[in-house]
Amino acid sequence: MVGLFDVLRECLRSGEPAALATVVETSLDGAPIAEPLPALGAKILSRRDNATIGSLGNPDLDKAVLRDALGALETGRSATSHYGGHGERERSEVTVFLQVFLPPDRMVVLGAVDFTAALVKVAKVLGYRVTVCDARPTFATPERFPDADEVVVDWPHRYLAKVAPVLGPRDALCVLTHDHKFDVPAIVTALRTSVGYIGAMGSRHTHAGRVERLRAEGVDEVQLARVMAPIGIDLGANTPEETAVSICAEIIALRTGTPATSLRSGSGPIHRRSGVWGEGL
Repeated sequence: MVGLFDVLRECLRSGEPAALATVVETSLDGAPIAEPLPALGAKILSRRDNATIGSLGNPDLDKAVLRDALGALETGRSATSHYGGHGERERSEVTVFLQVFLPPDRMVVLGAVDFTAALVKVAKVLGYRVTVCDARPTFATPERFPDADEVVVDWPHRYLAKVAPVLGPRDALCVLTHDHKFDVPAIVTALRTSVGYIGAMGSRHTHAGRVERLRAEGVDEVQLARVMAPIGIDLGANTPEETAVSICAEIIALRTGTPATSLRSGSGPIHRRSGVWGEGL
């Protein structure tokens, strides 16, 4: 018979998200109850497809905890929650720790260009699993991007269509090609996914042309608002490494809801003459 920890081990091995709920404390809290409280250490494992294994000892409590477990999987955050013996929200006889197990957040970088290697390095520091994709086999090689977890030779839109089911709100897509024949089909495909961040490189003039092409493909204004372009935070970045920091800073700011000035909200050139300690900026 397959046990709870066997299933959890398989989830960890395959990268399938899972949430493990464990009873860590019980207390009568002065309130009489008709049934005994669950045992300390009782566990139930939840997966995104609603498959479960285990029980905390009461079906109503299980239902309440599993509902919160699915919420924890969506946010990606472990948490401690309190319930009554039957899952009542307003009571606190049962304390449950919801431990979330998620695969690393994914970053897909489209375009094997000069800026790509720097972005891969910074993204890896932040813990992303990074894939570089480009249709040109001469440029998309593991030797050029040794820090990437995966280098794929394929048309970007075709690759995105393959991985669309696994892209979620904590994942990021960075389109660095600024070539309409690559990036327009890729962005159209990306907008059909749940990926949390879509950024596209290029000047304001380049992006204006891109927007017209996207509209011609049926992309509406709400969808266009998902595309961060020109990509990155407006911090005066010029080098590939500075640009990589700018891009990752924008991803973090959007994820956390922290106000930050993105390049797309400004005007004029996106690159400035390099100065010393602010000179010329």
